[in-house]
Amino acid sequence: MNLDWTELVRALALVMVIEGLLPFAAPSQWRRTLFTIAQMENRNMRVIGLLSMVAGIAVLQFV
Repeated sequence: MNLDWTELVRALALVMVIEGLLPFAAPSQWRRTLFTIAQMENRNMRVIGLLSMVAGIAVLQFV
């Protein structure tokens, strides 16, 4: 497998754009959401993180 660094940088840049959408479009809602997330237990955060990673891997496999 040949790793093309430009593709990795493009993917990371796209993540930055997507993650910047909510704070730009709805900063107060984004702040409330972050506060709610900060109140969650570590176990719940790990489950959400795991589900997010599994979903991302599934999407990558289908694309």
